[in-house]
Amino acid sequence: MLIGIAPCLSPELLSVLHRMGHGDEIVLADAFFPGDAMNARVVRADGIRIPDLLDGILALMNPDTYVDSPFLMMAPVPGDELDPKVELEYRGEIDRHWPESPPISRLERFAFYERSRKAFVVVMTGETVKYGNIIIRKGVIPLSPRSRGR
Repeated sequence: MLIGIAPCLSPELLSVLHRMGHGDEIVLADAFFPGDAMNARVVRADGIRIPDLLDGILALMNPDTYVDSPFLMMAPVPGDELDPKVELEYRGEIDRHWPESPPISRLERFAFYERSRKAFVVVMTGETVKYGNIIIRKGVIPLSPRSRGR
């Protein structure tokens, strides 16, 4: 365990987050998502809910401020309905860390899959809510005054 690091973030996930560059995307996928079929880099976070991972991850990295939509969720298939509580719960975690972030956008199912293929990593979670997948695009981490000139 490390001080200030959420216990839901495994050493493998921390390593992946560290290796991501600005503009790279991370998919937090629900338990039913075809992660291994989508991406060669998959990290397991079985039993862990996406809101907990959002809280831990967004404490360590900022979303991309150079794009209109740094947070993307899957749009429902025609005939399906969304549970609005899912997005509200995710938004609560986003706002805790990055309240100035734009609204979460929605991608059509197959566009979401295509984006997942190009993502830096897919994290397979224990999330079981319908349409619970979310993509986060990592931003440029601003240098602190202390780190300049070192």
